[in-house]
Order: sequence, then structure tokens, then C-alpha cells
Amino acid sequence: MSNPDLSAVRWRKSSHSTGQGGDCVEVANIAPAIAVRDSKDPDGPKLILDAADWRVLARRIRASERDSA
Repeated sequence: MSNPDLSAVRWRKSSHSTGQGGDCVEVANIAPAIAVRDSKDPDGPKLILDAADWRVLARRIRASERDSA
């Protein structure tokens, strides 16, 4: 995917975000892909993942949470 214009997309934080200054990411649906950014650096770099790679990342994050519980 080329460099999409992300200036008008709607970013959202995880429902697990506490708002207490922790590490957070924000995601935006830019179909057919997903954009990811650091909530503390919204003007910084963004990661663009296709749907399949997003599912793999989410699955690995959930597995890591279960392993550390």
C-alpha cells in the first residue's frame, strides 16, 4: 500500500486503555488496511497492516497477555 492520507481518519484507543499515561496505541480502519500509531506521538510514524497481518498481530498480543497472566 502506498502512503495513504491519514489526516482525516478516525483513530481510536483500546478499551483496555486507562488514560493514566501508560503505553497505548491507536488504530484506524483505512479499509482494506489498518493503521496503527503511538497515542503519545500522533504525528509520528504509523504502521499500516493489511487485514491478515492485523489478525496475526492481534492474535499474538492476546496470546502474550495470556502467557503473562
